[in-house]
Amino acid sequence: MTSIPTQDYSIHFNTTGYSKLNELIKNNDYSSIFILVDSNTNANCLTPVLQHIETDIRIEILEIESGEKHKNLDTCASLWSALSELGADRKSLMINLGGGVVTDLGGFVACCYQRGIDFINIPTTLLSMVDASIGGKNGVDLGLLKNQIGVIKTPKMVIVDTSFLNTLSSREMRSGLAEMIKHGLIANPNHYNDLKDLSKLTLEDLDTLIYDSILVKKHIVEQDPTEQNLRKTLNFGHTLGHAIESFYLNKKDQALLHGEAIAIGMILESYLSSKLLNFDTDNLNKIKSQLINTFGHPKINPENYDSIIDLMKHDKKNQNGIIKFVLLKDIGNCAINKEASKELIIKSFEFYNN
Repeated sequence: MTSIPTQDYSIHFNTTGYSKLNELIKNNDYSSIFILVDSNTNANCLTPVLQHIETDIRIEILEIESGEKHKNLDTCASLWSALSELGADRKSLMINLGGGVVTDLGGFVACCYQRGIDFINIPTTLLSMVDASIGGKNGVDLGLLKNQIGVIKTPKMVIVDTSFLNTLSSREMRSGLAEMIKHGLIANPNHYNDLKDLSKLTLEDLDTLIYDSILVKKHIVEQDPTEQNLRKTLNFGHTLGHAIESFYLNKKDQALLHGEAIAIGMILESYLSSKLLNFDTDNLNKIKSQLINTFGHPKINPENYDSIIDLMKHDKKNQNGIIKFVLLKDIGNCAINKEASKELIIKSFEFYNN
C-alpha cells in the first residue's frame, strides 16, 4: 500500500514502514530508543519489530499492564521515572507498540518528558490502526473520565503493519470495525456501504478498507487539527459511547471494549439524529440492526441511565456545561454542537434496549 502523507508526518504500511523507520533513526542521531509495550504486545509483537530495526543504538523496553484502566497519570509517572533512571534525554526516541491505550499514553509520555521527545506509533489493533494512532491526540483518563488530560502533537511517523491483526481475538477485531463504520457514517457513504456486510470480508478487502478509513480521518484532521469545528465530527457516537464505556469500565463482567461502547453510542446518537435532524428512519433502523448484529446487544439497565448521563457532563465537546452532540443529517453528512434534552436521551436508551 502506498504511504499516506499528512501535513507533518507520514503513515507507512508494512515493510515500507520499517525501511522508513531505519532511515529516520539513521538520519536523526538519536541517543537511545525506548519501545513501549503492554503485556500483550511484548509477547506477540515486539520480536518482529526488533528484527526489523537496524541500529547499534541502545534499545530499552518499557512495559505497562494492558487495559484501559491503566491509562492514567500513575502509569505515566512510573514511565517518566523509568525513562529518567535509564538515562533518556531529549535526543531519545520512543516507539509506541500497541493498541489505543499504548499509543495514546505513550505519545503523552513522550510529549511531556523533558518538554518533548520524538515518538513513533506502531498500532497493533485494528482500532488503533484506523483511529487512535492517527491525528496527533495523546492523553490519559482522569479516574473514569476518558481522555481528560492530554495534548495534540503528531508523531514522527505511523507504521501500520497489518500482520499484527493475526494476533487479535475476533472481539478485538470487531472493536476496530466500529470506528471504520463511524468514518463512513460521518463522511463517506461509499466506505459505509463497503462495510455493511462484514461476513463477506476477506483479508485483502480489510487492507483496502483500513487504507480508506485512514484517508477519511486524515482528510478531516488536516482541515481542523485542533478540533475547533470539522474534527468534532469524528466524535459521532462518542458522547454517549464514552460515557457508557466509562460507566462499565470497572464492572468486571460487564466491561466493554471501546468499539463496543461506541457502537451503542452510534445507535443512540442516530436515534437523536432522527428526532432532531430528521435523519431517515429507515437508515436509523438499518444502522441499529447492523451494529447489533456485529457487536451484540448488551442491554442497559434503566437504573443506570442517570449515572451515564451524568458522566457525559465531562465530555470535552461541551460548552458552558451544556452537553453537545455530533448528529447525522444523512449518511456521510453530519452536524456538530447539537443539544438534546435528558428526556430524549432516555428515549434513545429505550430505543436501543428494545
